Amino acid sequence: MLDILLVDDDVEFSDVVCHIVEFLGHNISTATSLKEAHQWFENNTFDHVLLDFMLPDGSGLHLLDHLKTIGQSPKITLISGHPSVKGILAEMCEPNVGHLLKPLQREDLELVLNGPKKTVKKAKSSGITRHFGGLIGESEPMQKLYNMIERVAKTNANVMLMGESGAGKEVVAQAIHNASQCEGPLVASNCGALSKELIGSELFGHEKGAFTGAIARKEGVFEQSNNGTLFLDEVTEMPIDMQPNLLRVLETKKVTRVGGNREIPTNCRVISATNRSLTDLAQNNIIREDIYFRLAVFPIDIPPLRDRKEDIPLLAKAFLDQLNDENGTAFSWTPAQLKELQSYEWPGNVREIRHAIHRAFIMSDPQTSDIILPDNLESPFSRVNNQTAEKPVSAGQTIEEVEKELIHATLDKVQGNKTLAAQMLGISTKTLYNRLNAYGGIGEYK
Repeated sequence: MLDILLVDDDVEFSDVVCHIVEFLGHNISTATSLKEAHQWFENNTFDHVLLDFMLPDGSGLHLLDHLKTIGQSPKITLISGHPSVKGILAEMCEPNVGHLLKPLQREDLELVLNGPKKTVKKAKSSGITRHFGGLIGESEPMQKLYNMIERVAKTNANVMLMGESGAGKEVVAQAIHNASQCEGPLVASNCGALSKELIGSELFGHEKGAFTGAIARKEGVFEQSNNGTLFLDEVTEMPIDMQPNLLRVLETKKVTRVGGNREIPTNCRVISATNRSLTDLAQNNIIREDIYFRLAVFPIDIPPLRDRKEDIPLLAKAFLDQLNDENGTAFSWTPAQLKELQSYEWPGNVREIRHAIHRAFIMSDPQTSDIILPDNLESPFSRVNNQTAEKPVSAGQTIEEVEKELIHATLDKVQGNKTLAAQMLGISTKTLYNRLNAYGGIGEYK
């Protein structure tokens, strides 16, 4: 706790500063002139002086000379109202004198009084370093990721996380929230799990009686995450006709509950996530361009596990340590087992390796320390995907056969949506129907 003297003749400004300083846990006294400041120093000492440059009875710089005369040396931060004045003051004053510009933000005062925030970057558990409280890995791709998290955490910019399914987008969202050290909570919502009818209520809230079943007022996730972080997972699965409502909130920072008519201010960083590629987003009318630029002020690509295989032993040890702690066991890996885990591609990424380790843990004898890996690490989903991928074009196939395979593969990818499939193939919907009729496969996609 610091004892602080604020010397400024603007009463309203002083009230705001006093409120913030007390909120930060420090004691503060005020003076409106040089004369009052001199009187305070007759019988008191202060750790820090927030000093206005222009006072009714002279320049704040005169107080610096007075403090030298009486032998006191508190830390000084000069306050001015224009950037050019700040530059001039920096040249006139000693290097240890700080400077702030009006209007002040809470973050400005917190920085000069408390010093830089200590980033929650490395918390060790069982010898494994967890960056920002949760991320594991020391590979070059992860170091780049940590650097981006540190950079964006110092701002309030919206972030879009892009990466394959299972790569750890929610863990990265939590890491950004932790590094930001904001006052509010992290609130998560899965846009892909909500029906068109419910997504408005989930995001923006609703008033009592707004629709059948609305028996009470509900705050949406934007309100719930005020002064914190809102994580919108699978944001690209939001219905396209609902996206203008989201855009308006992002632009105005105000929400209107379903069934209400009052705008409610909201203040949160939005972190969104998608496993779709940029090409997919741009070509297939999945997300509006204006929404993308609002959400992806700072896009981050999360590396797949196959691109950071050197992190696999660390992940395997961390997951096994957690299971041991939860179950009172003492299983450990052999070097050969870690090498086997490292040699597999893990198409399901971190989620898949965690599932495989949990399965192996359950199957192992708790009376020993030997964990038993399955004969085949491949999951059913990986097996199906590999079989689909192992259908290359072969010599001797007719153009019609190749075309048929391409159309069917595209329809499978978009769950039979013919309009979307036609767009992806670059043909009209009518042409797609004609091809399906010709191949006798239209019945499969009704």
